[in-house]
Amino acid sequence: MDEQEEPVQVVELRISYRYVTAHPWVVQAIGGFLSAYFMEHPGFRVQRHMEELESGAHLWVCEVPPSMKVLRLLRRLKEDIPPCHTQQVATDLPSRPRYLIDCPE
Repeated sequence: MDEQEEPVQVVELRISYRYVTAHPWVVQAIGGFLSAYFMEHPGFRVQRHMEELESGAHLWVCEVPPSMKVLRLLRRLKEDIPPCHTQQVATDLPSRPRYLIDCPE
């Protein structure tokens, strides 16, 4: 089976309102980073970007090929933005993996 036929995983990358407020330029920086990542890694794609009105968080829904490691993407992203804390957010329901970027404690 070639890579084009393998199922992709859909993940959410979020940045908290607190982090966006502290560093407003990161929304554009992360969008640019993800666009560049798309060019480097076939199969990676941003489905959509949105701002959640209730929480003020920004959210990117991304398709990730099975051979790609999301934690590697997050490590590379952290090199380009101000210090932050990243974590996988637990959910009650089986759903797509969610990763949160927030201010360090």
